[in-house]
Amino acid sequence: MADGGNTEGSKTVVSDEMAKKFASEKETPYTKWVRETEGLDIISSLYVPNLYTVALKPWARREGKGLFLNHDASRTSNDCYICEIDPGKKLAPQRMLFEEMIMILSGRGSTSVWNDAGDRITFEWGPGALFAIPLNCSHQHFNASGKDPVRFVAVTNAPPMINVYEDPDFVFGTARDFKDRFNGEPDYFSAKSETEGFKLITNFVPDAVNLPLIMAKERGAGGGHIRFNFAKSSMNAHISQFPVGTYKKCHRHGPGAHVIILSGEGYSLMWPEGEEPRHYPWEVGTLIVPPNMWWHQHFNTGPTPSRYLAFKYEGVAVRNSQGVPKSWISARIGGDQVDYADESEEVRSMFTDALAKHDLESDMAQFYDAEVPDLPPKPVVAAE
Repeated sequence: MADGGNTEGSKTVVSDEMAKKFASEKETPYTKWVRETEGLDIISSLYVPNLYTVALKPWARREGKGLFLNHDASRTSNDCYICEIDPGKKLAPQRMLFEEMIMILSGRGSTSVWNDAGDRITFEWGPGALFAIPLNCSHQHFNASGKDPVRFVAVTNAPPMINVYEDPDFVFGTARDFKDRFNGEPDYFSAKSETEGFKLITNFVPDAVNLPLIMAKERGAGGGHIRFNFAKSSMNAHISQFPVGTYKKCHRHGPGAHVIILSGEGYSLMWPEGEEPRHYPWEVGTLIVPPNMWWHQHFNTGPTPSRYLAFKYEGVAVRNSQGVPKSWISARIGGDQVDYADESEEVRSMFTDALAKHDLESDMAQFYDAEVPDLPPKPVVAAE
């Protein structure tokens, strides 16, 4: 197993001579906007050990502090940023022609959202709150504490929008109400409990860490799962949890799933096809963004259940004709999920060794057995 750190598969790195031929295409209107207009840094989001402690810079336009995080396909899908509001302060109001999902990392405060029709809603939030800004609504965030900062993480689809228009004044200054997204509904940001399948029908989650989940045996290891589509966004999110002594099934999907650890401790393995798995340890606050079609797998090695949030763009999921993401379907029938029965023995021995460091034992035997009745037959390999 390799240690995490390299942000690209070694097989995809080309010669300097070839890279020079594409040098003029490396920067985009979006990356220039972040660096030149916003005055902020961009770092890789593949692996950020702790979102709570990563250093931020002053963000003059927002009147706070910030940092942008990009994954391997950010220029065509979604990005991420961290923002901080000083004690007793507020961010400058803004509106934008792209979508944004937010998780409050620390601190307490409120957000006001309003449209051009004059409808205005203000709601309060604390650590673990999840919500989205309705498309092109004006909004403003407030820190309610006079002594503690607020820090939040947000995922947006700003890159393709800014790259299309190349005009920040248009993106941030167009007067247009999208009434189907927000029309002044007084309970818009009230917590709801109605579900449709795995989907929770709500625009606000007050506490992602303790939100009840729905059993999802398809992901293995007796885990829970719930999905969101805040503010009718083209982006979506889900929360998954898995018990002590267990791990998730290996799978892969498209780029841009921002996995934020909400509870527990453990590690993830990630690797591109044909290369050795790389080891990424995590704790509460770690961010992991698997690159496009990299295999990855999450392991709980701590004494409590592990839970994570994934913010993502819909393009991350290639679905079958029934609308099921291929990352939920067995690789035996053409999907992108590896059954426990087909994983390597090294995966299991590494997990056992990691648990032993905490005086814990694997609880996976029952889940290995439980998948057997539903296992598709292995595909027949034609003789040469």
